[in-house]
Amino acid sequence: MAAKRAERLVNLVFALLGTRQYVSAAKIRATVPGYEPDDGTERADEAFKRMFERDKAELREIGVPLETGRTSIFDTEDGYRIARADYELPEITLTGEEAAAVGLALRLWQSAQLAGAAQSALVKLRAAGVEVDQTRTLPIQPRLDAGEPAFEPCYAAARDRRELAFDYRRPDEPAPTRRRVQPWGVVAWHGRWYLVGHDLDRAAPRVFRLSRVVGTPRATGPAGAFEPPADLDLATVVARSERREEQLVVVRVRPGAAIGLRRHAESLGPAEDGEDRLQLRTTEPWALADEIAAYGPDVLVEAPQRMREAVVQRLTRLAALRASA
Repeated sequence: MAAKRAERLVNLVFALLGTRQYVSAAKIRATVPGYEPDDGTERADEAFKRMFERDKAELREIGVPLETGRTSIFDTEDGYRIARADYELPEITLTGEEAAAVGLALRLWQSAQLAGAAQSALVKLRAAGVEVDQTRTLPIQPRLDAGEPAFEPCYAAARDRRELAFDYRRPDEPAPTRRRVQPWGVVAWHGRWYLVGHDLDRAAPRVFRLSRVVGTPRATGPAGAFEPPADLDLATVVARSERREEQLVVVRVRPGAAIGLRRHAESLGPAEDGEDRLQLRTTEPWALADEIAAYGPDVLVEAPQRMREAVVQRLTRLAALRASA
């Protein structure tokens, strides 16, 4: 399947999942990116009809429960929707061995990029009444993560209780600084890996995001040089460290664009130029700036100015990289 067609089908599924009413073909054509625009010509109408018929057939073939009907007796034509109850996964049950396997994956996921999905899965399984055993052992050896270069040396140092030295770059600092740490452990939280430990130079506990570690951390000194606190909960320490004041961000989005962004935004109504105004809430402005920049010209930041500048910086760097490629 071509990339453009796959993207169009995904956009169509999101659009039809987001409403309880039946959506007409004309509205789908106007709001879902990828379809032939309505320029008043017969040729464009025929092209849209052929494309839409193929897409409906494709969705039904892969098992998407696409429904046809009318919202009220006053509708003059059929519309379409996807029943969320029929589309979502059924109730999940796990055997004891399967629950232990999930617990093992949560303790040491193979890919850092999937750690957030693992934690989300745990929450959903417990909400459904499925107990996941994170303490039971299995006769298999988990693979260490290769997604973060700093993961393995940090994990090994924490396991062996050896002091660790590395360069660390914070977003608000112009250059990395040297850190000497007694590492207590490595943990995944909200899709990222963190090192928790005692900073020797600052004489206090600290949390370090592994993606901000510069170069390869180096373990020094003998093994067993220290002991972590007896009541240590790594995830709780990270959560407290990463907790920030919630920020409000207002953006303008082209109609039908940035479906992923819309899913966690509040609508503020249309702007004067016809674009949609959305309000986003975030405690991680740097991550939100990355997400907004990924949509390119489809999303424009209105406020605050700091977020607008952060997105512009990311787009400028991307343009420079493409120009030099």
